[in-house]
Amino acid sequence: MRPCNHATFRFLSVFMLAALAAAPFAARGAAPALPSAGEKYVYNIRWSIFPAGRVVLQTLPSETIDGEVAHHFRMTAETNSLVDAFYKVRDRVDSWVDKDMTRSLRYEKSQHEGSTHREVLVTFDWDKNQAEYVQNGISEGTVEIMEGCFDPLAVLHYFRFMELSPGAVFEAPVTDGKKAVMGRAKVVKKEKISIPLGDLSAWLVEPELTHVGGVFEKDEKASLQIWFAAEGPRVPVRIKSKVAVGSFVAELAEVQKGTAPRTTQRESVEEYLP
Repeated sequence: MRPCNHATFRFLSVFMLAALAAAPFAARGAAPALPSAGEKYVYNIRWSIFPAGRVVLQTLPSETIDGEVAHHFRMTAETNSLVDAFYKVRDRVDSWVDKDMTRSLRYEKSQHEGSTHREVLVTFDWDKNQAEYVQNGISEGTVEIMEGCFDPLAVLHYFRFMELSPGAVFEAPVTDGKKAVMGRAKVVKKEKISIPLGDLSAWLVEPELTHVGGVFEKDEKASLQIWFAAEGPRVPVRIKSKVAVGSFVAELAEVQKGTAPRTTQRESVEEYLP
């Protein structure tokens, strides 16, 4: 692996969150297929041809947030031992969403990237339609949010039970506590793809990158593509990006349903999705 700057490795976690923040939405009238506690999806990440790390998406047991029963979602991102020698990443993101999956209630991010250690908390005041951003215990102010606003991780899970069709363009409000935007994305097509778990049908979705920061905003030719499983829960099975520091791909490599872990190499992923 050739030496490169820290921005390259920091992108391992940035691009995954960007993908979630930009994920598309369908009509609010869709009937939800609610996530179940114990779900776990493991993604292998490679930078160009080199293995670089992994991202894990989990659904944890429900909790009570400000008197409301809430779904609890978690994402972790970590570089592998080879990349650790250049720029070690150990990030964790937690999201709490109301039981009907209509809005976010709390958002936390523990960021450990190289020498950067940052703890972020975003709280939601739905009486005032505001979100407050707190970093390392210090409030950095509030932002006005729209009804039904989600955090970058919650938005992915809301999208899971939406119906897709070629050419459809969807939008929904998203906030990270610092800014609130209307996320948009276009459904390109349905196609067969191959991932470590096998061959499957997937919807290719291209999010709009206008409001996505980080390394995306530094490259006019930046692109982001997400393939969502066409069968079973609408979970991402492949995420591909291209920016100035190179190309990254994340592919679903392991699925766990409930408390019984399952790892596959050759069989179709549909059998293992909850």
